[in-house]
Amino acid sequence: MAETGAPRAGGTAGQVTVGLEVSQWKYLSGEESDPRMHAVLSVRVDGTEGGGPVLAQVLALDCSGSMTWPPEKLHAAQEAAVAAIRALPDGTPFAVVRGNEQGTMAYPGTATMARASDTTRKRAERVVHGLVAGGGTCIGAWLDLARRLLTEQGAPVGHVLLLTDGKNEHDEQMPLAGVLEECAGRFVCDAWGIGDGWDARELLAVTRRLHGSASSVREEAALPVEYEKLVSGLLTKTVPELAISVTPMPGAEVRYLKQVFPTEVELTPEEGTERFVTRAWGDETRRYQLCLCADPAGRPRREDLQLAVVAVDVPGAQEARLPAPQPCLVHWTDNPALSRHTDAQVEHFEQHQRLGEAVAAATDAHRRGERDLAEHQLGRAAQLAEAMGATEQLDRLARLVRIDDASAGRVALRPDVTAVDFEHLIAASSHSSYGPASGTGTGGGTGTGGGSAAGFTAAPGSGRATVPCPGCSHKAPAAARFCPSCGHPFEALP
Repeated sequence: MAETGAPRAGGTAGQVTVGLEVSQWKYLSGEESDPRMHAVLSVRVDGTEGGGPVLAQVLALDCSGSMTWPPEKLHAAQEAAVAAIRALPDGTPFAVVRGNEQGTMAYPGTATMARASDTTRKRAERVVHGLVAGGGTCIGAWLDLARRLLTEQGAPVGHVLLLTDGKNEHDEQMPLAGVLEECAGRFVCDAWGIGDGWDARELLAVTRRLHGSASSVREEAALPVEYEKLVSGLLTKTVPELAISVTPMPGAEVRYLKQVFPTEVELTPEEGTERFVTRAWGDETRRYQLCLCADPAGRPRREDLQLAVVAVDVPGAQEARLPAPQPCLVHWTDNPALSRHTDAQVEHFEQHQRLGEAVAAATDAHRRGERDLAEHQLGRAAQLAEAMGATEQLDRLARLVRIDDASAGRVALRPDVTAVDFEHLIAASSHSSYGPASGTGTGGGTGTGGGSAAGFTAAPGSGRATVPCPGCSHKAPAAARFCPSCGHPFEALP
C-alpha cells in the first residue's frame, strides 16, 4: 500500500540542509544463487530550528479496568498526560482520547481538536484528572479516532502518544492490522507500556508501521518526566517529510529499505515507485538498510558497476539544500577473499537484528516455562551485544541474567525474573546503537549541498569491512591481523 503523506503546507524551516552517505562493501560473488548487495544509508538533516512548531498532538490514554490497580498507575498516567499538555506551545492543536474497548473523546467533548492556551490547557487538565477507568482494551479504536481527528486538523506533523497497560484483548471490534493500514503515512505514533500486563510486540507492531518508537517505564512515577522529554523533542520536528528514492539499474531490484537507527521502522514505497517517505524530522541523523539484488549473468567482472542510485528530497521545502544523488556499486568477483567480507555498518545492524530475534525467542521460551532455553537465548543476546560493543544492551540484559562471560554467551537466569521483564527488554531492544563511523565503505559518499546527479565517479579503495574468523566465526575488522576474540591469524586483504 502506498503511504499517503500528511498535508505539506508550512512548517519547514527556511534553510534545511540534508546530507547523504552510503556505506557498503561492493564485492559480490557471481557464483551465488541469489546475490544481494546490502548498504547502509546515513541521512542527516540540519537547519530546522527556525521553522517553528508544526505539531498536532493526540494523547491516547488507556482507561481500561486494569488501570485501576495499583492506583498509582492511573495517577501516573494522568500526571504524564497533564505534563505533556502543559508543554504544548500556544496554538498547538491537541486532544485527549479515552481508551478502553472503544475510543471516545475526553477533551474536547466533541470529535475535534482544541488549540493550546492557558484556558484550554487548564480545562484539559481538569478532565484528565477526572478520568475513571473501566472496560477492556481495543487499541485499533483509539488509533482510528486519532486518525479522524488529525485528518480534520491537517497539521504538517500529526503525532499520537499512546499509553497502555494491557494487551489488545478486544481486537475483533476494530482489528488493529486494518487500522494501521489506514493510519500509515498520516501521523507518527509513539507508544508506552506501563504496569505488568502490556505486550511489547503489539506496541512494536504499531510504532514500526507508524514511524514511531516503543518504550516503557518500570516505575510509574517516571512516566511524567518521560512524557515531558518526548514532547520537548517533538516540538523540534519541523520537517514533515523526507523522501528517499532508490533507482535500480536494469537487471537490479530493490528488495527492501528499512530504518535501522535510532529505532526500527517499516518503510513501504509509494505505489509503482521505489520512493520511500519518512516522517517528522528535526536536526538529527537516521540510518537505513538497503537491500538490492541483481543477476551477474552477462555482466562484466573485475570492475565497478553502478547497481542503483539513491537520492533524497524534502517535499514542500523550497529552499532545502539537497545532496547529490549517491551510487550503490557492485563489483562481481571470483575471489572469495573479497566476496566473504561484509561492510562494518551492515554487519552492525544485522547483529542488532539477531540480538532482537534472540530476545524474542527467549521471551517465547520463558512464556512456555522453558527456562533453560530462555537462558540459552539470552546468552546468545549477550554474546551479540558484547561483539557490538553495545553496553546499554548488556546492562538491560543484566536485569534478567547474571552475565558470567558475555563473549562466550555464559549467563544464568535470575530466579526473580518476571514476564514483564522480558517485555521491557523487547521494547528496549528496538532502539539501536549508532554503530561504526559512516561513510567509510567503498561507494560511499557525502552530500551536504545542492548538486547535479550527473557524472558519478567512485574512488577505488577497500572501505571498512568485517570478516568472519575461520577459528571462531566472530566478525572482526578486515584490516586486523588477528581475531580479537580467539587470536586466530588472518590472511592479508588483497
